[in-house]
Amino acid sequence: MRPPNTNPSFRLRPADDPRAKAVQTRDYTAEPVRSEDGSLDVRILHQGRIRHLGGRRGPENELQRVAQITDRALPVLLGSGLGKGLEHVLQSWPCPVAVVDRESAITELTGARRKWAHNPRVFWIADPDPESVLDQLTRWQLHNGGMPFAPVLDPFYARLDPPYYRALAERLAVSRKADFWGAARYPKFSHLVPRILLLTSSYFLMGEIEAACKRLGFATAFVQLPSQEIGSQEFVERILAEVVDFRPDFVMTINHLGVDKEGVLTNLLAQMQLPLASWFVDNPHLILYLYGNLASEWVTLFTWDADNIESLKTQGFTRVHYLPLATDPHRFRLRKAVPVREVAFVGNSMVHKVRAKLQHHVFPAGLIDDLDLLGQAFKESGILSVAAFLDAEFPDHATLFGTMPDTESRLAYETLLTWKSTLDHRLEHVIELLPFHPNIVGDKGWFDILPSFGWSHHPELNYYSDLPFFYPATRINFNCTSQQMKGAVNQRVFDVPVCGGFLLTDHRRQMEDLFEPGREMICYADRSEIAGLVRHYLARDAARQKIVTAGRVRILAHHTYDQRLTSLVRTMRETYGRP
Repeated sequence: MRPPNTNPSFRLRPADDPRAKAVQTRDYTAEPVRSEDGSLDVRILHQGRIRHLGGRRGPENELQRVAQITDRALPVLLGSGLGKGLEHVLQSWPCPVAVVDRESAITELTGARRKWAHNPRVFWIADPDPESVLDQLTRWQLHNGGMPFAPVLDPFYARLDPPYYRALAERLAVSRKADFWGAARYPKFSHLVPRILLLTSSYFLMGEIEAACKRLGFATAFVQLPSQEIGSQEFVERILAEVVDFRPDFVMTINHLGVDKEGVLTNLLAQMQLPLASWFVDNPHLILYLYGNLASEWVTLFTWDADNIESLKTQGFTRVHYLPLATDPHRFRLRKAVPVREVAFVGNSMVHKVRAKLQHHVFPAGLIDDLDLLGQAFKESGILSVAAFLDAEFPDHATLFGTMPDTESRLAYETLLTWKSTLDHRLEHVIELLPFHPNIVGDKGWFDILPSFGWSHHPELNYYSDLPFFYPATRINFNCTSQQMKGAVNQRVFDVPVCGGFLLTDHRRQMEDLFEPGREMICYADRSEIAGLVRHYLARDAARQKIVTAGRVRILAHHTYDQRLTSLVRTMRETYGRP
């Protein structure tokens, strides 16, 4: 152990403060001392060595370190030290300042945290996890205009805990060396070929989007959605790096995947003036339910269901466009197959989904007691959201719905009622197929709701490797749309005909916008029509083939993912491109 410094000009003596006792914490001991001039310092016994928090000219050194800060950056003090540097920053600049200091034993002796932590301009972080610290700093940065960080590392703290303080300083220095915000505010769509940054995930549609971009010759870069929390510092850094290196015209995602509910990503993109295109291919209200007001002039929504446009606009999204589903004729390519089954339905029974919601959530008794009644009524209603449906048709139940404790609980009930309504709807329609001994492809929940005779079961099929072969080998593919969409058509309407299969589907309000019913698509308007249509087309091979051919021609001309991406890019260019 080294002896303490005995230089007369820097001789230390124990402080006379009542707290002047050694404090043991983590792997060091902290003790208050005073120099000859009476100024406070802290003596540390760490790994067999004695160190001093301030040391010779401690306050002066702190002031020199913060002198580098400008009013165009956000100071981040890595270690509060004796508090002199922090005090000077607060007196000299109007900007907020962050302090990262987890040394509670030291701050207890210096009094820095007691003095400054509750100052509204000071953001004090004592989190021991560096990644969590970076996440918090990122959110604080975006809340304060997105200016670059100005990290100030106290060398004492760098020696005390290098994996924490020094590593944080290195990560934060990236923001100081490169003005990401300025570099990202370049003109968008300045070239003929669009440049798209895709937030990729395992969602089934992303593969089709990537393939369509490649066929169309669009320039693309990718950021894989993280397994950890969306909005993390690592995720943000990866997006920033791609933006500066790739210079995309816009970012694209599906169903708002990658967009955190706190608004880190949308704020980040707004700071960079980089547009976001989010294509909703599921009910956007069940997805956006947990989000705050993330509407921005830099966010453009596309929805597969035209019925959602006005309701999304009421949420503050001013740029909302209709973009229906489509298909990939390269995956679902035309196959000549000999039919091996008469009638089939591919779909989830929703039985296990409903049970899981009931098991994992506690809902008001009245909403559960009347679940069957409400499910049937919602199915027959044209109202899109469960909350609006209850307000309009079941005000007493709407009151119960409003008593649920939080947004997550209300979302869970909205999802439950949507799934229960879908379960009832599908069951009523699939039962009409039983005279034809249909093959039901899906989960085992079907055994719980269908009779034990009159049908056969097949386990769930893989969308990519199985369904392109299954559809053309079935004389009549039956379709019954989920109740999460009241007017839109689902994926099967495009996939089945394009690979040579015949589809009998429920009529939707938006069907005429996409096909000519009766010539390109056969629809039933009521379940009482199902048996007659099945019987009619089972007996008429040529009529089925004529419908399939006409529908396929329409799909190839208007309803492929290549065409959807072309339309989306055109809209983004018209909205955000140079005038």
